[in-house]
Amino acid sequence: MERRTDRTWPLPRRPWVMRMKWSELLFAHWAMEPEVVAKLLPAGVTLDTRDGQAWVGVVPFLMSAVAPRLCPPIPGLSRFLELNVRTYVIVDGKPGVWFFSLDAESRVAVRAARTMFNLPYMDAKMSLGKRDDGTIDYKSVRTHQGEAAAEYDASYSSTGDFREADPGSLEHWLTSRYCLYSANRRDQVYRGEIDHAPWKLAPATYDERLNTMGAGFGFRLEGRPHLLMAEPIDVQAWLISRCA
Repeated sequence: MERRTDRTWPLPRRPWVMRMKWSELLFAHWAMEPEVVAKLLPAGVTLDTRDGQAWVGVVPFLMSAVAPRLCPPIPGLSRFLELNVRTYVIVDGKPGVWFFSLDAESRVAVRAARTMFNLPYMDAKMSLGKRDDGTIDYKSVRTHQGEAAAEYDASYSSTGDFREADPGSLEHWLTSRYCLYSANRRDQVYRGEIDHAPWKLAPATYDERLNTMGAGFGFRLEGRPHLLMAEPIDVQAWLISRCA
């Protein structure tokens, strides 16, 4: 049976190179004035907005089963916590994700991703605990030399049934993104394609004790965010390629 998809453009013709699983994942999003976010993007990358607002997300999750195509998982790289700060952009008509930071507890993964994908991965000391009722306790303290300090301490859990987001909804707009964009030191822009089944999402509760993940970018992540928790999902990724 063919897998369901909500992609809006075909898969790349070349083979994917990396597989992984994302789990214990929370989407926490704050609405922002577009000019606050757009000024941080390189030329050629256009901020994607919804009803005149930019959205900045803080996304904690567990990365596991990471491995190259046709290879078993690699020790030191196959399982680690990750916490990213992101927004949404368009390049050449393709909507995708722009990462401001990606904190991870694997030093091997941080260095590999910086080299292979031009992504701002950063070392962090991180922990995830799961209570009997399913609540996730997630903590992160950035330790990367030469990068701005950032900390995160929050608990979250789902509060309803998991289902696919309705096309056209804010939930679908925030999560149905099948590529990422990055730039090298010369601000040359690259696209990295990914693929997975449509997200299954549920409303979430959220207890935030500390969150300075946006401070280094001038983001004031205040007030109650828009919250979604996701079911685990298997993902394939392609090598990045230079945008025209």
